[in-house]
Amino acid sequence: MEIDAGTVRRGDQLMIGGQAFVVEDMTSMAHGAKRLIFTTGETFTLRRTTVLWAARCVDPRRRGGRGPNWSRSRIS
Repeated sequence: MEIDAGTVRRGDQLMIGGQAFVVEDMTSMAHGAKRLIFTTGETFTLRRTTVLWAARCVDPRRRGGRGPNWSRSRIS
């Protein structure tokens, strides 16, 4: 999926320069930018207009777009 400074989350795996980095923490900065801290200890400033590719793990047990009773509501 494509992400930017407004949609990046902790745990996202980003591809930067052909290498994968996992976001451990982030800090908001001026003009909508975010400073990302990766599990390797490296940092990266993601500007508001920068778009990167990311992999995001989705936990099916967490409430999301489908809602908690999604399977039952599809039967009716």
